[in-house]
Amino acid sequence: MARAFLFVLDSVGIGGAADAVDFGDEGANTLGHIAQACAAGKGDQHGLRSGPLNLPNLEQLGIGLAAQLASGQLPAGFATDINVQTGWGCAAEQSAGKDTITGHWEMAGVPLQKDWGYFPNSTPAFPQDLLRNMIRLGELPGTLCNGHGSGTGVLDEYGVEHIKSGKPIVYTSADSVIQIAAQEEFFGLERLYNLCAFTRQLVDPLNIGRVIARPFHGKTADGFERTGGRRDYSVPPPEPTLLDRVEDDERSVFAVGKIADIFAHRGVTDVRKANGNDAMFDVTLQAMDDAADGDFVFTNFVDFDQLFGHRRDVPGYAACLEHFDGRLPELSEKLRQGDMMIITADHGNDPTWTGTDHTREQVPVLIVGPGLPAGDLGRRTTFADIGETIAQHLGLPRGNYGKSIFDKGEIR
Repeated sequence: MARAFLFVLDSVGIGGAADAVDFGDEGANTLGHIAQACAAGKGDQHGLRSGPLNLPNLEQLGIGLAAQLASGQLPAGFATDINVQTGWGCAAEQSAGKDTITGHWEMAGVPLQKDWGYFPNSTPAFPQDLLRNMIRLGELPGTLCNGHGSGTGVLDEYGVEHIKSGKPIVYTSADSVIQIAAQEEFFGLERLYNLCAFTRQLVDPLNIGRVIARPFHGKTADGFERTGGRRDYSVPPPEPTLLDRVEDDERSVFAVGKIADIFAHRGVTDVRKANGNDAMFDVTLQAMDDAADGDFVFTNFVDFDQLFGHRRDVPGYAACLEHFDGRLPELSEKLRQGDMMIITADHGNDPTWTGTDHTREQVPVLIVGPGLPAGDLGRRTTFADIGETIAQHLGLPRGNYGKSIFDKGEIR
């Protein structure tokens, strides 16, 4: 029986979304603009990397051709005559959003039919009743920020005051999210988790997608650093996802990184946490070893988005891509006859773009496996085609949205 592996390079979009203008992202292209900056000498990082973006293994899987298909332009420095022996294409998002949950749910076969609720870009961004109830339930002296902010920026601005006052840092972004940051030793990790659990219930009537616990270490502004204790409190998907279908067929679903949180732990049989791409890579390799026939391994590699996209760090993003590319053969070597590996993304986060939020882009769809067809998979009109392709590969019933890219071994 076949196995399936779905690996999400968080925020590695490839531009070309037809509706990007509706999101203020017309022209955004995460991979393309990083490659362009590197080719122009703007991708150097303190001696850690320099020169054109170098992704030989991803190129060999067709990511450059997928980017050209999506945006009409081959990324700068990529080969024009590469002989790709795998399936490659691109996919556009159908859902009315560009956040983590929306992208992952859609690729698991459930596009978001109704948009999320959002908080306004004002201060305070949150309703006074919400803040009062958070303070009451959490027995807090108050809250800090209470507006839009970036993860590292709010630590720089409010971290010291948080330690002195005991007030957690509460902030949001263009996503449907409320994030709560607190110093682990001074505030307490379990106390932070409990506060987020209370808040999850409070924001349910507002249709907010996620409440995220953001613990950090350090005592001074130049020493604050997020820990690996992040926890996402998500609403459950409105319909059964690919994960549910795998579990219902009495097979294992290995959720690596934040995948289990994204799906509110529904349809997940084995949760494996790790902090950072390298650690998640190691955990993923072990999950691939542990996966039996018919099982499904689902990993989100978050560093691209969390550490570099939101921080608008082009050199850091480029170096992260190159490091991942260097380890990619380790994944391919784990594949055996009958396996399918899909590499994709959930949205864009163009580090050359204005602001610090995600960008509406198409994503690559790279399909690898012994005996699987190679060639141009075309432009998919929904991420749900990814989930349906895996469902077909695993011999599972079809879902309600999307269609398999393959039909009896042929490209549709």
